Amino acid sequence: MITIIDYGMGNLRSVQKGFERVGLSAQVTNDPAVVAKAERLVLPGVGAFRDCIHNLRAGGFVEPIQSHVASGRPFLGICLGLQLLFTESEEFGSHQGLGIIPGKVVRFPAGMTANGEELKVPHMGWNRIAIRRPSPLYHGIADGSFVYFVHSYYVVPDDQSVVATETDYGINYCSSIWRDNIVATQFHPEKSQILGLKMLENFGKM
Repeated sequence: MITIIDYGMGNLRSVQKGFERVGLSAQVTNDPAVVAKAERLVLPGVGAFRDCIHNLRAGGFVEPIQSHVASGRPFLGICLGLQLLFTESEEFGSHQGLGIIPGKVVRFPAGMTANGEELKVPHMGWNRIAIRRPSPLYHGIADGSFVYFVHSYYVVPDDQSVVATETDYGINYCSSIWRDNIVATQFHPEKSQILGLKMLENFGKM
């Protein structure tokens, strides 16, 4: 069973439907006791980092998430669920994250260009991932595959060895990580069609 955390922010049903489409059982819960017992845990998220970390703390989810990760059970973060793993974010001031992955969440710099044209922020739409480490999430996924992004901030890990993929959008940035039982993506697998569904299936096999 895959458990998806409902802390009031995130397109939870689309994530759940993605798992169900590849034949995996997935439940959505706002109960920290259920999260604490999860076999495989998913932390999705959309919106502002500040609001999301507040909701996680207020809902009593921080300790169950940290304990789950420490236990070695599989964990998947999606979009803001990736960013929340980090030490701090600069979105709307400085805000402390879960502190599981050392590093920062920073905004795309102003004035980025490609082919002589200014790039818009948020980074929205399809873009390629360059696979730097063969994460279990990418079994059967080709280097350079297109996935779907919606974000204005990106993660900067202190330890570059956790970087699983990079993506070019004005700058070359970390678009997913892998460390032990943790996989997390800046892009949305549940919106990335067949390849995204393959990634969700791969997570179910971790």
